[in-house]
Amino acid sequence: MRRVVCPGSFDPVTNGHLDIISRASRLYDEVVVAVLINKSKKSLFTVDERVDMIAEVTREYGNVKVDKFYGLTVDYCKQQDIPVIVRGLRAVSDYEYELQMAQMNHRIAGVETLFMATNPLYAFLSSSLMKEVVKFGGDISGLVPDSVHQRLIERLQRED
Repeated sequence: MRRVVCPGSFDPVTNGHLDIISRASRLYDEVVVAVLINKSKKSLFTVDERVDMIAEVTREYGNVKVDKFYGLTVDYCKQQDIPVIVRGLRAVSDYEYELQMAQMNHRIAGVETLFMATNPLYAFLSSSLMKEVVKFGGDISGLVPDSVHQRLIERLQRED
């Protein structure tokens, strides 16, 4: 069985993330979306909320599994016997950082990295940008799944 992991914070998941996940699901038998538990980062949503949101919006894909992890992605890959990481690239600036990570991951664990160019429709998206726009009342319809949009509005309105 060919397996791949799509790691990230996903705080929250965007349509850009879903584009990469759906495309990877057509190339691999199983796609594991691994949500990073980063104890040093203040997230808007808990890791369990992020796992739930991703599971909900990827339910239509029969070969996508959602999990959470703490630590290095390559350690997770070794523990789960996953030989490939898939990463979306939005711009050249992403490439430099991601290339260094890919080379380090291969060096320390033999894990390969597949880069996928982000669909131009979503190349400007980031979870941080989505939170910022919603916080100030902007409309992000079509940039995140509707259920995620609603959760963002509810969470950010409570913070005010």
